[in-house]
Amino acid sequence: MRVKPLGKLIIIVLVLGIAIGGYRVWKGKDAFSSFMPGSSETNSMTVGKIDLPGIVDPSSGAHVSVDMPSDGAGCTDKPEIRMLGYAWNAQMGLMFAIGGPQATQGSLMCNNGVNLKWSRQDDNGKLTDALVAFATDLSQGNDNPSKGAHFVTIMGDGSATFLKGLNDALKKLGPEYRAKVVGSIGYSRGEDKFMGPASWKIDPTSCRGGLVAGVIRDGDWNIAQKWLGDNNLKTNPNEKTWDPDALNWVNADDYLDAAKKYIVGYSEDRKVVKNGVPTGETKHVTVDACVTWTPGDVNIATQKGGVVPIVSTKEYASQMPCVVIGIDKWMKAHRQEVEGMLLAIAEGGDAVKSNDTFLHKAAQVSAKLYSEKDTDANYWEKYYRGSDERDKSGVTVSLGGSMASGLSDSFLSFGLTKGGANLFGATYKLFGDLVVQQYHNLVPSIDPLDDVLDTSYYRDLQNKNISTAQATPTMVVPKNNDSSKSYLVSKKVWHIPFDSGRAVFSAAAQHDLEKLRQDLLVASNTTVEIHGHTDNVGNPASNMQLSEARAFAVKTWLEKAFPLNFPTGRVKVFAHGQEQPLEPNTTGEGRAANRRVEVVIQGIKN
Repeated sequence: MRVKPLGKLIIIVLVLGIAIGGYRVWKGKDAFSSFMPGSSETNSMTVGKIDLPGIVDPSSGAHVSVDMPSDGAGCTDKPEIRMLGYAWNAQMGLMFAIGGPQATQGSLMCNNGVNLKWSRQDDNGKLTDALVAFATDLSQGNDNPSKGAHFVTIMGDGSATFLKGLNDALKKLGPEYRAKVVGSIGYSRGEDKFMGPASWKIDPTSCRGGLVAGVIRDGDWNIAQKWLGDNNLKTNPNEKTWDPDALNWVNADDYLDAAKKYIVGYSEDRKVVKNGVPTGETKHVTVDACVTWTPGDVNIATQKGGVVPIVSTKEYASQMPCVVIGIDKWMKAHRQEVEGMLLAIAEGGDAVKSNDTFLHKAAQVSAKLYSEKDTDANYWEKYYRGSDERDKSGVTVSLGGSMASGLSDSFLSFGLTKGGANLFGATYKLFGDLVVQQYHNLVPSIDPLDDVLDTSYYRDLQNKNISTAQATPTMVVPKNNDSSKSYLVSKKVWHIPFDSGRAVFSAAAQHDLEKLRQDLLVASNTTVEIHGHTDNVGNPASNMQLSEARAFAVKTWLEKAFPLNFPTGRVKVFAHGQEQPLEPNTTGEGRAANRRVEVVIQGIKN
């Protein structure tokens, strides 16, 4: 649960490539929520591919030998290190590692020589303020500043714009004071979701003309944007108009307000547009969908119902890492403390995944530190695991769901495991590019990944032969032998160039293959179907063989690129030859449209 307080908004303004302005005060857990409602864009647009690699899930945590932390004060002889973060279950390993508000006696933090103090802060603007205050104090000669915070945790899919605003504000101190990501300590795994009518899940095109309530440019908005892109559908970024051919938006104050707008049936009159052109009509429209997270989804389920998760971070498993950000100069001067903190968090992640008693202890710490109304340890533990519950209309819906990361998971997040992708790197760039694409006047660019990511602390731990770091996560391939248990996530046509009459990629295919690879890597809890099609030139039997060979060529390419993400059994091939044309084969353009690969991503019910 991450409460989104009202706050001031600060917009990055770049003039002739020079950053002007200061702090960006974000309105919510993700940097995308920082932009003012309304957009300079007036035309609905097909959402570009939002291509993310998926994380590989270990079935359980590595078994670590740890003791239960006590409640007493611990390692007070060590300098205090402060961290701020949201109330969010992806930090469950961190909660266990601390043992209380500040590292307790016998805690993993104290065992690793780190006196960490954790405090809740849901406002990204105040997280920014804390890091700037810390860096400013550091620049004045204080080796361990008493102002601000040493570290913050935020959502990885908002890190590009968060870091852009933050580092623009830090430039005046010098390049050594740049803020960088140094850790990934957990993931949202279903908690953040796009909820809408069940018909949208069955047929994504039926969402056209829908009206969704949510915090615009927020992480859950990102989920819906990716889903639209995966299904080649349009979004209308103008929050004052309604386009019958696109998904339309109502901005909410926070994630609870988004849920409330659906529950009460919020409606308004809007000008109708088609392809960005006003039709002269006005339409009365009512919210029929929502992007939110726990407990927003719980409120919808218990107070109204009638919507289901269309897609969530259960399927888009790499979208929302919980990342740790600190000031480069201080971290380089205190490598031992940084590595000790990351190791303690990772050990805590493995502990809560492998031992229910440790998980409950972490939930107790969460309840104490988050101080959220009407919640206790059982609440946090329940929604960490995720829960299938009947809503008010009698439909069973999935609520909650997060994952703490062990050390091997963290290595995998940054591409430090053989056969795996840099998951955070793709998340950073692709969601940053999404903001640049749709709101270029507000954010013309993001910083290069290499300027804001430092994996050297994890690489040092990797080289220290730590036993829990040696376990390589393995992907559990969902079983979809029973078609009644699968559901469509997305279906997209790809025209990947092949040499004429052969199952060999042409030179021009590499760009499309890379985009396809990234797009499929996002969803670790899915299976992938590759359907091969040809035009009607040649013999039907030969065309059937050719379509199968080309589909297998794509499958083989994916499995060789990242074997951890595409293990045997995840990708299946189907051949259709010339039997399912999209266009008449009477023209060259029609035949070209029919020579295609269709990629279907299927989610699997638990």
